[in-house]
Amino acid sequence: QVQLVESGGGVVQAGGSLRLSCVGTGLPFNTLTMGWFRQAPEKEREFVAAITWSGVHTYSADSVKGRFTISRDNAKNMVYLQMNSLKPEDTALYYCAAGRGSWPLILGGEYDYWGQGTQVTVSS
Repeated sequence: QVQLVESGGGVVQAGGSLRLSCVGTGLPFNTLTMGWFRQAPEKEREFVAAITWSGVHTYSADSVKGRFTISRDNAKNMVYLQMNSLKPEDTALYYCAAGRGSWPLILGGEYDYWGQGTQVTVSS
C-alpha cells in the first residue's frame, strides 16, 4: 500500500522557519519526482516545489524562491521542505506528492500519489 505521510507543520510567527518532512512507503521512491503543494482556505491548490528522483534538479514557484528549499534523502525515502522567512500568506495545508511524469512536474494532475497534508500557520 502506497503511503506518503507529512509532518513538521505548526504555528510560527512571520519571519520564522519550519521544516516539513514527508516519508514514502510502498512505492519506488528513488525513481519518482517528489513535489510539495499547498492549499489555503478558499483557494486552489498551488505548486510549491519539486525535485527530481536524483535530487540534482529542483524547481520552485516564484512565490517561494529564495525562501523555501526542497531536498530529499532516498536512503530514508524522505523529502523535505525547508521554509524560511515565512509570511502570513504562506499559511496553508501543505501536501507532498510523488509522480512519474516528465520533468518538471508542476501540475497536480501530473502526480500519482498524495499525502494527507500538514498544516502550516504563520501569524503576523
